[in-house]
Amino acid sequence: MNKEQLVSMLRKTGHKVTPQRLAICKEVLSSQEHPTAEMIFERVAKQYPGLSMTTVYHTLNLLKKLELVHELGFNSKPSRFDPNTSTHINIICQKCGKISDYQSEAIQDYWNRIVLEMKLEPVGQRLDIYVVCEDCRN
Repeated sequence: MNKEQLVSMLRKTGHKVTPQRLAICKEVLSSQEHPTAEMIFERVAKQYPGLSMTTVYHTLNLLKKLELVHELGFNSKPSRFDPNTSTHINIICQKCGKISDYQSEAIQDYWNRIVLEMKLEPVGQRLDIYVVCEDCRN
């Protein structure tokens, strides 16, 4: 989603378009690393020193509401935010916490078959595989 589409969506849904909100959106929506709210805050606060964590959390909740990100909650660790909302597997390192996406047509086909068999209409999905990544193994 480009900036103009994002601005249009925010305005259409009755939300303010501020430079801080756009910077937060850009940071999370362009990320491949599934950042935490704190990571987003640290990066965006460099450009907007008056930024508050409240603004970050409000914006992340808005992005969730608009279905532009998924929140990946973990029992004892901060939530991470995933801008990839399509069906995929999150590969999560148990040591360092790195998260990467694995996506293929086979996963989507299998998911579609499961949904048909269950005769339900899911409102979301989350598939995680826990590993020890190559960096942590070395």
